[in-house]
Amino acid sequence: MPTRDRDRAQRAEPAGDSRDPGRTPTIHDVAARCGVAASTVSRAFSRPERVNPATRQRILSIAAQMGYHPNPIARALPSGRTRTLGLLVPDITNPFFLDLIRGAERAAATAGYTLVLADTEETSQQETTVVDRLTGAVDGFVLASSRLSDARLREVYAKTRLVVVNRRVRPVPGVLIDSATGTRQAAEHLASLGHRRIAYLAGPRASWSDARRWRTLQAVARQRDLSVVRIGPLAPTVEAGVAAADAVVLNDVTAVVTFNDLLAIGVLRRLRARGVDVPGQVSVVGCDDIFGADFCHPPLTTLTAPIESAGRSAVDLLLSLFDGDEPGAPPRQDVVLPTRLTIRDSTAVAPTTGPDRSAQDRAGPVSAAH
Repeated sequence: MPTRDRDRAQRAEPAGDSRDPGRTPTIHDVAARCGVAASTVSRAFSRPERVNPATRQRILSIAAQMGYHPNPIARALPSGRTRTLGLLVPDITNPFFLDLIRGAERAAATAGYTLVLADTEETSQQETTVVDRLTGAVDGFVLASSRLSDARLREVYAKTRLVVVNRRVRPVPGVLIDSATGTRQAAEHLASLGHRRIAYLAGPRASWSDARRWRTLQAVARQRDLSVVRIGPLAPTVEAGVAAADAVVLNDVTAVVTFNDLLAIGVLRRLRARGVDVPGQVSVVGCDDIFGADFCHPPLTTLTAPIESAGRSAVDLLLSLFDGDEPGAPPRQDVVLPTRLTIRDSTAVAPTTGPDRSAQDRAGPVSAAH
């Protein structure tokens, strides 16, 4: 047999598995065993439509026998995809984001993607750092309650696929939980109970949702001849709610609407410690209806939001951008999810006077931020 034909026959014949038994098999090991090029093995996993079905099936079978699993980053080289998505949240300990993460994870897993989760610690600096580090290593981002500026979000969208949650900044596609409508329901509910002076415990300064809720409260106040006072910005935590409760008493309001349920829970704790009756003297309304909102004393009236659905919708929207869209493409229609007011025992008819000032005197100085 001529040398050239003998070499061709040897290349066509699968090579034996001569690798070290303790070593993890590589794409080159699989290629040698199958008698094909490493690029063919790569395409069998990342671009199966470009490989003969019989050849692909043989490659997958041998790879499984050898215990080979393709590296997502390596797969990205020929395909441009890592099949991973980045999900960034401001505070992973906040129960609101736990439900959102659960929904996003389920949607990603169903589509065959892995979710990379990052806690940005309520700061735009940390959010920028994480986005810069992960750009190129993930196929796209979901930024939940982003603290980045509109300009910065547009810059990110121009470089990679991006979906925002609880934010509206054109042309970036987003999933909106319609808390403005729920906030209007809360304000109307309190007005119908006779409350005329209401406090709003504001969230973080950079929160887009917080600004919408405050504007909504102001609009209802003008329409219903109410007085509203803003206390904050505040960290969206129980501890901040405890501190802000003193300012609630100082401002002689009969009702409080809070940025989130954690603040509301803190207010309930502090008012109870001060001897201020809820809802007899002060009504309290939260937002998000997190796990435990109905276990409070009293159970919390709050805005119920489809948080897990928001996570699923965000991932579905992000994956839809892979269907031929390029970064910076014209905007898609935002997904808007409704909220509703869930009335429990923390709201009641307004008292004829504000919180008991004698209770305030016993409690010591005001410590809430303004």
